[in-house]
Amino acid sequence: MTKEELFGEIKKKESFLCVGLDTDPNKIPAHLLKEEDPIFAFNKQIIDATADYCVSYKPNIAFYESLGTKGWDALQKTLEYMPKSHFSIADAKRGDIGNTSDMYAKAFFKNLDFDSITVAPYMGEDSVTPFLYKGKWVIVLAHTSNKGGLDFQRIINKDTGNFLFQDIMIKNQEWATPEQLMFVVGATRAESLLDVRKVAPDNFLLVPGVGAQGGDLQGVAKYGMNKECGLLVNSSRGIIYASNGTDFADVAKKEAQKLQQEMSSLLEKYL
Repeated sequence: MTKEELFGEIKKKESFLCVGLDTDPNKIPAHLLKEEDPIFAFNKQIIDATADYCVSYKPNIAFYESLGTKGWDALQKTLEYMPKSHFSIADAKRGDIGNTSDMYAKAFFKNLDFDSITVAPYMGEDSVTPFLYKGKWVIVLAHTSNKGGLDFQRIINKDTGNFLFQDIMIKNQEWATPEQLMFVVGATRAESLLDVRKVAPDNFLLVPGVGAQGGDLQGVAKYGMNKECGLLVNSSRGIIYASNGTDFADVAKKEAQKLQQEMSSLLEKYL
C-alpha cells in the first residue's frame, strides 16, 4: 500500500484508527475456547465488527508465536481474512544484523505478506534496510510510551543538541523516504510529538497508547497531524477486550465507532 493509498483510505473512512489484535487466550470470551481455533474465531469477529471504522490492523506477533504452530496458523488465517483495503502491521519489533534481518523480512513480507513491520533500530542500518521491500513499510521504534522508554530515548546528544530518539529518526531518513518509513511514537506523551515533527514532518507515525493506556487522542492530533494526516492511532485492549461476554464483538464495534467519530471531527479540524 502506498502513502497516497493509505491517505485515501483515511479520507474515505474519516478515520486513522488502527485496531491492535493482541489476542490472548486467557482474555478472550470463554465460549470461544470451544472453537477449533479460538484465536482466529475471536479475530474474525473483531474484524467483522470494526472494519468499517478503522484503516489498519496490527497483530502483536508475540501473542501468536507464544502459542507455537497453532499461533502461527491463527496469524496466517487472520492476515488472509483482513480486508485488502486495510493496512496490515506485523508488530514484531525485530532488530538484528543484516543476514538475520533478511530472514525476518522474508518471513513477514514474502511468506506472510504483511504491508509493514515494526523494527527496533538499535543495531543501525543493518537492522532497518533489509526490510525496505518495494511496496512495503518499515516502522521504526522512536519515542515509545512505556516507562522504560525514558531510560535512553531522551538522553541529550551534546554534539547535536537533540534527544537520542531524534537523532535516530534523522539517521533513519538517510536510508528510507516517507513513502517507506514510519515511526512509533507513544500517545501518552502527546506534547512530545512536537519534538518528533521537528525532525520528521512528513512521515506517518504509528501511535499506540490510546484507550486502555490513557493516551490523549485530542493531543495526538493537535501536535502530530500533518497535511496528509500522518497518523495511525492504535487501540488494542480498549476495543478488543471492552467486553469478555458473548456480546464482545458488538461492544468492540461501539468502541471503534466512538473513536472513528472523534477522529472524523479531528480530521475536519486539522486538515
